[in-house]
Amino acid sequence: MVPAEVPDEAAEPDGLEDRLRRFATIWSRAIFPATATSLTRPEFEQHLLPLARRLRDALHDKIFDAAPAHGVGGALVAVHCTDPETLARSLGVVDAYLVLYCGATADPADELAAEELRARCARLQHALAAGFALALRERTLTEQEAIARSALAARGVAEDALHATEARFRAVFEGAAIGIGIADLDGHVLEVNNTLTQMMGGLEHHVRSRNVGEWVHPDDGPQVWRMHGELVRGERESFRTEKPFFRNDGTVLWTNLTVSLLRDVDGEPQYQLALLEDTTERRLLNLRLRYEATHDALTGLPNRTLFFERLEKALAPASQTPKEPAGQTAKEATKETPQPARFGLCYLDLDGFKAINDSLGHSAGDRMLVEVADRLQSCATAPGEMVARLGGDEFVALTTGPDSVREVNDLASRILGALATPISLDGREFTVRGSIGIVEGKAGGCTAAEVLRSADITMYRAKSAGGNRFEHADPEADARAITRHGLTTALPTALERGEFFIEYQPLVHLADGTVHGAEALVRWSHPTHGVLSPDRFIPLAEHTGLIVPLGRWVLEQSVRQAKAWQEELAAGTFAGPVRINVNLSPAQLHHPGLVADTVEVLERIGLAPGSLCLEVTESALIGADEDLLKPLRQLAEMGVDIALDDFGTGYSNLANLRRLPLSVLKLDRSFTQGMQQHPADAVDIKIVEGIVSLAHSLELAVTVEGVETGTQADHLRRLGCDTAQGWYYARPGPPDMLHTLSLADAV
Repeated sequence: MVPAEVPDEAAEPDGLEDRLRRFATIWSRAIFPATATSLTRPEFEQHLLPLARRLRDALHDKIFDAAPAHGVGGALVAVHCTDPETLARSLGVVDAYLVLYCGATADPADELAAEELRARCARLQHALAAGFALALRERTLTEQEAIARSALAARGVAEDALHATEARFRAVFEGAAIGIGIADLDGHVLEVNNTLTQMMGGLEHHVRSRNVGEWVHPDDGPQVWRMHGELVRGERESFRTEKPFFRNDGTVLWTNLTVSLLRDVDGEPQYQLALLEDTTERRLLNLRLRYEATHDALTGLPNRTLFFERLEKALAPASQTPKEPAGQTAKEATKETPQPARFGLCYLDLDGFKAINDSLGHSAGDRMLVEVADRLQSCATAPGEMVARLGGDEFVALTTGPDSVREVNDLASRILGALATPISLDGREFTVRGSIGIVEGKAGGCTAAEVLRSADITMYRAKSAGGNRFEHADPEADARAITRHGLTTALPTALERGEFFIEYQPLVHLADGTVHGAEALVRWSHPTHGVLSPDRFIPLAEHTGLIVPLGRWVLEQSVRQAKAWQEELAAGTFAGPVRINVNLSPAQLHHPGLVADTVEVLERIGLAPGSLCLEVTESALIGADEDLLKPLRQLAEMGVDIALDDFGTGYSNLANLRRLPLSVLKLDRSFTQGMQQHPADAVDIKIVEGIVSLAHSLELAVTVEGVETGTQADHLRRLGCDTAQGWYYARPGPPDMLHTLSLADAV
């Protein structure tokens, strides 16, 4: 048992070595009273310290291996800690204090999740118990087998020493702590000691009168009786194996069995000697530890470890088809050829489960998970089906069979149907919804990790489609999701490595065709995917929060370029542009440092605020309150122009234009495309004409995007638009390209 001492958290030492010593102290106090060692308790504690260090190191190894704990169990036996109470107390100490005192590491980045540490701790307990039992068994068997052999050899000595030898033999035979039995070569039991009698049920005549061949058990391995036949024929001297026996009451006795051959003076086989160590309790302990290591503590379902074992077994390639037996026709062989194994996997995530935890607490959430687990188990009752909990509100269901396409669809439908019935929690009823990703295919085609990743991606696709549904895996969609994940992962270091660059697209005066300014457009020169446009990575940057440092970098580079253009203009070597337009994302609008960063960049580089225009999309300002508009007002009051980008794509509220701190309206390219596709249709022209008139009445300049033809440019100029940009003038390019374009306009 674990000692009643409870560690004082307030006095807990800070250093990792001190925590390890504290763990060794608790361990020594727990097991020292049950040891037969000659060491003092402080000396015994010093002996346990390296063993504790081995357990701690095994707990944190990157590639987990429970073998060191196996050695620790053997080391305990080596210092005479052989009392069974020693093992029980050691397991209790490891379970209660190993993670508590040794769960932290010197490097916080290497720390494992609490759930993983507890799982590893359970496996270390399992290995420690196995090592202790193995060492104790080897020690006992070595001693007892030597004694038994000596006793049996003594039976064949001269008649004049028979009585003395018999007395010694009986003392050892009857007093042995393990079961001993002697049988002839035909298997008839001749002698059994009291320990073996008690192990088999307590009635000596039920053991002595039997033949060893009657002790066949269904769980016997095929090698057991093969080795026994070799032994009685004299082809081997002994063998060891784990073997179960049926007791007289029908219960099962598990033993470590050692059978040795005894020969006569001429070397001929004469008797067989069996030594049996009762391992039933240890086996039950191992089974319990195995269950705890492979099942979820909350729901009782198989956990990730056991599920991966089953999944890897289901995905293993089918064995090679056996050769055609002699006399079997090719047609008959074809009929008996097994079909390739198939599998189906459902990856379930509950929709809106976080709201249950947040509103009712984690206790209610746990009760809901238990109810969901019970319902899922009721759905997977067919042969080859299983349900497991991966963690949180994520579950998986596996089915195997020749018709896995139909079976996995039926399984997913049953799961959604089982979840549809409301669950009652704290007097309230909740309807549980779930999103399921399905992966189905042949065994041997992919690994367990690949299958689970595809199912996870597919599940999120089902969740994005509204939830309460299942979707089938799509390799192309998986590839796109994996690419998005790769880009998201690479984003933080891409800025540090200088993989981003800026292209500039000119803004042209429609009245005279001269360059008025340029819009800065960021690009990503990805080492694998090439040059990526903003629509490929800006949403990812907004999702990860990198948009703020990336946006600041774009602002600084663009302002620096605008300053360079102005210096060239002052020197007479450049005819413009002198203004720069920079896009702001919604995340940047909410960042508290927007105004301060913009002012700092302008002042440090020396660009006047009037030479900068910040473009904000119309959708970002829909329903904007005064707190959101405040930084834009501050920038506008400084002289920075604010442009409303993509105007006309959202739910435009023209009346709101008066309260926005704007100086420019940028019409979306859809208006210019309408002019190109339907030149005779005056609807788009009238809409643009009305917007231009309204904008000018509000003293707003109008810029039009997507101008691709001269016809569009003429229409827009006649409608009174101020500036335009598009491929008709120039595609986005390096700063030097705009330099050439400006000189051409000046000529």
